[in-house]
Amino acid sequence: MQIKKNPKSNLENYSKIFMQIGLVLALFVTYVAIEKKTYDKTTNDLGVVSMNAILDEEIPITERVEPVQPKTPPPPAPEKIEIVEDKEEVEETVIESTETDETEEVVVEEIVEVVEAEVVVEDVNFMIIEDSPVFPGCKGNKAKLKACFNKKVQRHFARKFDTDLPNELGLSTGKKRVFIGFKIDKNGNIVNVQARGPHPKIEQEVIKVMKLLPKMKPGRQRGKPVGVSYNIPFSLVVE
Repeated sequence: MQIKKNPKSNLENYSKIFMQIGLVLALFVTYVAIEKKTYDKTTNDLGVVSMNAILDEEIPITERVEPVQPKTPPPPAPEKIEIVEDKEEVEETVIESTETDETEEVVVEEIVEVVEAEVVVEDVNFMIIEDSPVFPGCKGNKAKLKACFNKKVQRHFARKFDTDLPNELGLSTGKKRVFIGFKIDKNGNIVNVQARGPHPKIEQEVIKVMKLLPKMKPGRQRGKPVGVSYNIPFSLVVE
């Protein structure tokens, strides 16, 4: 009876593949062996160290020499020594007493009273015044009073100023700056109103409006009422 061979178990069919795989592995091992880098070991010769030369070194012994201080000569002896007898009288200093007797008249020097000249405080700027002028109706601390004053003045100007005047004068469109300055005197009145604007009639209108401000509570510097100068810019919009 003849034994049948399975064609899948025949190794002769894979002999070419095995040979190719073996050839590739051999080439790879050869390539790695050729490309591997090697380095030669080098050792540095330090030579022979002689310890005897170090041990035999002699260190010279030095001695500290103290400087000789010059001797100061003794003071010379007096040529003659005078002997003072005990019987010689010595004048004594007499200290007079400053106390007064009841019978002695005491003279009192007249005391002249010096009157200090009163310091006159000139006008003070609104930004540095100690107690700023108070606009009627404003309340609060110093900071709130100043803020309220500015707000009230601006509102007064916006209400009283003739807004149609710039257009009537034929001014060019845009924002126009107007600078205003005035003073609140010691009595709280508005005085010395000045204005600088884009047209003389604008300046006249501004002065008229600012003179309509109500009477203020005057500002105080060092506890005394003083005049307070105030400056503020405004913007006019010409359409």
